Amino acid sequence: MTTPQDFPRPGKSLSEADRAAMVRVDQAGEFGAVRIYAGQLAVMGDRHPYGRLIAGMAAQEERHRATFDAMIARRGVRPTALAPIWSAAGFTLGAVTAAMGPKAAMACTAAIETEIDRHYAEQLAQLGDSDTELSAAIMDFQAEEVEHRDAALAHGAEQAPAYPLLSGVIRLGCRAAIALTKRL
Repeated sequence: MTTPQDFPRPGKSLSEADRAAMVRVDQAGEFGAVRIYAGQLAVMGDRHPYGRLIAGMAAQEERHRATFDAMIARRGVRPTALAPIWSAAGFTLGAVTAAMGPKAAMACTAAIETEIDRHYAEQLAQLGDSDTELSAAIMDFQAEEVEHRDAALAHGAEQAPAYPLLSGVIRLGCRAAIALTKRL
């Protein structure tokens, strides 16, 4: 039988290494999002009405990335060694889904943002009140990620070809990227 002291309290047991891993993952994720939108815009450009929507989301992701870039520098956190892979993979994912059509591009956004919402919620629970700067950034960005997901759903994400499969594969890839980036 376990006792209450066997379970760490949220925000109380995080080491500096745990918080550094959070910042590393979040910066890499925002960098990946910037690259996904760059790939989508490279294919869709201004030719489609969704181009303006995607450009707006990309600008918000760029602000998120810049915030985490600054946090990495200030805190002396080692960035992920996987950045070149995430750059190429993100751009490719964006370009391929956009080439599949605007609904597939929206399906990509909905899938990614669903996972990021879940990821940020887990981080906030772990942080508790132990790191107000990081928590505030995550809460701010999480709200915008949910807006992106909702906008993608409103613009037909679920009407993409093979939506359940496409969404599932993208969400699985996102979870794998998070797990790898925590360590590398």
